[in-house]
Amino acid sequence: MKKGLRTERIIKEVEIIDIAEEGKGVGKTDDLVLFVEKAVPGDIVDVEILRKKKNFAEARVRVVLKPSAYRTEPFCPHFGVCGGCKWQHMDYAAQLLFKQKGIENALQRIAKLDTSNTEDILPSAETRFYRNKLEFTFSNKRWLTNEDMADNGDEQMNALGFHVPLRFDKILDIQTCFLQGGPSNELRNSIRAFALANGISFYDLRAHTGALRNLIVRTTSTGEVMVIVVFAYPCEGETELLMSYIKETFREITSLLYIINQKRNDTIFDQEVLVYSGRDYILEEMEGLSFKIGAKSFYQTNSLQAYELYKITRDFAGLKGNEVVYDLYTGAGTIANFIARDARSVIGIEYVPTAIDDARINSELNSIDNTVFYAGDMKDVLTAELINLHGKPDVIITDPPRAGMHPDVVQRLMEIECEKIVYVSCNAATQARDIEVLKEKYNVLRVKPVDMFPHTQHVENVVLLQKKLFNKARDGH
Repeated sequence: MKKGLRTERIIKEVEIIDIAEEGKGVGKTDDLVLFVEKAVPGDIVDVEILRKKKNFAEARVRVVLKPSAYRTEPFCPHFGVCGGCKWQHMDYAAQLLFKQKGIENALQRIAKLDTSNTEDILPSAETRFYRNKLEFTFSNKRWLTNEDMADNGDEQMNALGFHVPLRFDKILDIQTCFLQGGPSNELRNSIRAFALANGISFYDLRAHTGALRNLIVRTTSTGEVMVIVVFAYPCEGETELLMSYIKETFREITSLLYIINQKRNDTIFDQEVLVYSGRDYILEEMEGLSFKIGAKSFYQTNSLQAYELYKITRDFAGLKGNEVVYDLYTGAGTIANFIARDARSVIGIEYVPTAIDDARINSELNSIDNTVFYAGDMKDVLTAELINLHGKPDVIITDPPRAGMHPDVVQRLMEIECEKIVYVSCNAATQARDIEVLKEKYNVLRVKPVDMFPHTQHVENVVLLQKKLFNKARDGH
């Protein structure tokens, strides 16, 4: 049979030849590029068209005719319904291969770089239970799987778990999650059971009613645990009933907090955090430094791999102890404080004021006195006046969000012309876009991908840019 033969919405014998940036397998027919959910490069599959455009279509696997050598059996019972861990059906060595390939393709295609010297991706030491933070949602409208619908006697519709992709009002009830270790699974399952046994209502995401809304669990590599219960409209006595149960049942909890959120969205950054027991923070440690993590604090969600990422960043910066370093998009100042003892001074800039508060607290906590932090829009804060005040940077470290740097910020870097830029990114496409501009004045010396999120398509990448020699000559150096 001819490969790619169509029967209505079914296309038979499609060979998956690559993987797309969003993690879907890529196949081709004579006139279509196919983006296929849960397909692995090397598969031969029959696919069903879900959505079709002029030159491409989105599809899903109907039958795996010949599995790829990269294909493996997913270990999570929720795989395929839950929106996370989309690459569990691909072995880890293959995941690393395609993440590296994705980085190199973006740098070649967008920044027009030679990537032949790109360093090998750094694997994650842990591929299960590697996350230090998870947020679960309560709902009175549980997503029913095929197995659930076959069980006519199951009328229980409350759930505590994750949103089903593209369904904001449906929650998949999670029994076992392989993302977070410690007491996370036992906590979630026990809290769900207690709430059901005591008639505490679960949130209705459409009507905005119900007592229990979210559960957030944060852990550290040192064994500290933070639990945040987000209530919406609890009845009298229900908050105390549940919080006292959690406190007495899970005595290992370092920080037990709760929030009353009656807004239409789940964000807690504008909400008051109330301490039920313990501290209002937990402590993470790295190379003898302590980092204070509150309910609203940002911290890399893979603690062990974050340490490796920061070591690579420090290595690329090549600090000797007398440099002025600017840390752009500093977040809670983790990188800034991590490298401070190796620099003369570090100036951190971040848009979120509460993150800058955390950065300053972390400096104080570790008796670091050579950091200064500013809150504000990067393009408005990174000015000539700031540089006159603190000195021209010898090194700029930039770790922007997925959207990359604002064009005005890229132009500021071009004007500043510091010796080195270390660009850390979670999005190779926007990183390559910015480097395409920067390469007019900078050479790319090193590229090092780092896998922070096993079983997903996401990957971090660290790039070292060195100012070109002709700029030095022009400046008289």
